Amino acid sequence: MTDHGIALPAYRLHVVPAVVALASPTWQREVWLDPDRFEDLGYTVRVLFDDFCDADDPLPWLGQSLRSEEEAELMARLGAAYGAVQDAVGAEARDEVYLDSPGWSAVVAAAARPAQVLVANDQLALVRAHDAVRAGSGADGSEPAGAGTDDRHAGS
Repeated sequence: MTDHGIALPAYRLHVVPAVVALASPTWQREVWLDPDRFEDLGYTVRVLFDDFCDADDPLPWLGQSLRSEEEAELMARLGAAYGAVQDAVGAEARDEVYLDSPGWSAVVAAAARPAQVLVANDQLALVRAHDAVRAGSGADGSEPAGAGTDDRHAGS
């Protein structure tokens, strides 16, 4: 995998949970259908199609909120699966109608793989950053904070 990095990490913090939510029917029913909760299908769709990515055309988000070509490809598959359900039920349908649609299981399945890949890629990036710091340089190649200073807590 070529990790193109993330220029917009705050965007990534929205994208990953949105994909994970689409992969979880339990979450969808317990959270999206609860009128006391903020998150619903509409919020998730805005995150993945409008605000922080474009699941219909994810390649421009490579290096922005998506790390790899694989993530972009999987996001496009997710976008296509969601689009098929939206075409079948109508854009203005309530969340329950989407979740009860015969095609919804394809959306959940299409979200499962990118959910795994997004999380795994973030974990790998964290391990690499951690290893770089332990090797004596920051994730960006700079010295870690406190490098070259006396350890005032040694022996305590």
